[in-house]
Amino acid sequence: MHKNYGKFCWYELMTPDVPAAERFYTSVVGWSTRDSGMEGMDYTLAYSGENQVAGLMSLPAEAGEMPPMWMGYIFTDRIEDTLKDIAANGGAVHRQPQDIPGVGRFAIAADPHGAMFSLFSTEDEGPEQGGMMDPGRVGWHELMAGDLDEAWDFYSKTFGWTKDMAVDMSEGGMGTYQTFGVRGGDMIGGMMTNPPDAPMPPFWGYYFVVEGLDAAGKRVTDGGGQIAMGPMEVPGGAWILNCIDPQGAFFSLVAMHR
Repeated sequence: MHKNYGKFCWYELMTPDVPAAERFYTSVVGWSTRDSGMEGMDYTLAYSGENQVAGLMSLPAEAGEMPPMWMGYIFTDRIEDTLKDIAANGGAVHRQPQDIPGVGRFAIAADPHGAMFSLFSTEDEGPEQGGMMDPGRVGWHELMAGDLDEAWDFYSKTFGWTKDMAVDMSEGGMGTYQTFGVRGGDMIGGMMTNPPDAPMPPFWGYYFVVEGLDAAGKRVTDGGGQIAMGPMEVPGGAWILNCIDPQGAFFSLVAMHR
C-alpha cells in the first residue's frame, strides 16, 4: 500500500465566479494564484509561497443545481479498487475515473450519507504535503456525517483511517466528535453526526490556516463573505471560524492565535 493512501492531497473550489473567488481567497488566506496552463481548461492554481495548495474552477454546466463548494481529494494508487471498496462499503460513485493529462486520474464519490469527495491517483508521489499548521495550508478536515458510527465504519474500511482523540460534546447536544489519522498517523481531521436542524446535508469542510483569526475574519466580511459561526476555541488551543464565501461556498479558518 502506498504511504499516502487515504490521505487528503488536494482541494478544489467549484464556483460560478473564479476571478471573484481568486480576489477573495487571496485576501483572506494570503494565497497567490496563477493559471494552470492546462490546455482547453480554465483552471486556476492557488499557492502558499511556492507550494500548490488548491485549484479553482468554474462550476461545470453538467453540475446542474449543485451549489458552489470545496471538494477534497483523497490519494489512492489504485483508483479502480478504491471505487469498488467505496461501492461495497455503502458509498456511491458519481464519476468514473478520468485522466487529467500529464497530472494523474481522478474520480468523484460519496459516502453512504451523500457527503462528496474526490479520489486522486498519480504515478509519482503526488503533491508535496507541508506541515498541517503552515499558513495557507489546509490544517483540518471535518465531516458533518449523516451518522457518526456508520460514517466511521465506511471511511475506516475504505481508507484505513484510525481513531484518535474523541471529544464528548453531548453537553451542547452534539454527541461525540471523533478525530482521526491515517493508519495510526497524526490527527488530520474529525467527524461528528450532523445535527438534525443543520442547514446543510452531510458534507466535508476544510480549514485553511491563517496567522491571526480576528484579522482574517475581518477580511472575510470586508470581502463580502459571511461568518457562520465563531470565533471558537477548540481543544489544543487553536481558534476556528466557519465561513461562507461571497459565491456561497462553505469554508473554515483555523489559527493558533486570535
